[in-house]
Amino acid sequence: MDEYQPSRPAADAVLDEVFAALSDRTRREMLARLSRGQCSVGELAAPFSMSLAAASKHIRVLEDAGLVRREVLGRTHRVRLHAQPLHAGMEWIRHYERFWHGRLDALEALLRAEDAAAPTRASKPRSPDPAKKKKRR
Repeated sequence: MDEYQPSRPAADAVLDEVFAALSDRTRREMLARLSRGQCSVGELAAPFSMSLAAASKHIRVLEDAGLVRREVLGRTHRVRLHAQPLHAGMEWIRHYERFWHGRLDALEALLRAEDAAAPTRASKPRSPDPAKKKKRR
């Protein structure tokens, strides 16, 4: 498995385009739809109540990032997912995952130490509630 190399300008350009494309919720939803199979621009636009021109602009951003491929069949444009560029983003995230795990492990150790040091509620003597004593009289 390749590890993210932070000093490669070409790789950084790919990451920039992938993350820019993924930064928009509509484009993420389009990718999710395309993960189930190819479809036309009209089919991609339909759930968003947007024009074909607006959908085409979103698709163009996804194409520029290399995340989709468009095939023109007469007047119909078919779009399919090309997920390979997502690998660069996954590797970038995986590079930083070790820091998250280290922080989460430290938090878990701290919480376990606090739990061990704190007396349990069952072992604490309960002080009588003065309001309840008054009612008994």
